[in-house]
Amino acid sequence: MSRIGSKDTHPELAVRRLITEMGLRYRLHRRDLPGKPDIVFGPRRLVLFVHGCFWHQHRGCRLASMPSANAAFWQAKFDANTARDRRNTAALKREGWRVAVIWECETRQPERLARRLQRLLPVVSVSA
Repeated sequence: MSRIGSKDTHPELAVRRLITEMGLRYRLHRRDLPGKPDIVFGPRRLVLFVHGCFWHQHRGCRLASMPSANAAFWQAKFDANTARDRRNTAALKREGWRVAVIWECETRQPERLARRLQRLLPVVSVSA
């Protein structure tokens, strides 16, 4: 498990690529915020977490399976992950941030993901 990366994952890169195509600027993994959100839009007071369905146990998702071997260990691990997610989200909201979670399975449908990002991040066009 030590080889499982927490930064620059395939789903995170897919989200970042779409945001960049939208012409938006963002910061990555700000350490001064609870949970070190994956993507931060400071002026908009919005943070995005890009969660893996397996590690964060996306409810109803086929990617969020429970390993059959050593089930007690995995259940405790998943419970700790989801509890930490809830704590970080609550802390960010108390600080006045909007929090959105993009799930790994959502990144597999780029068109739907792009529409969701456009709803979260409306781009203001500037007329000359």
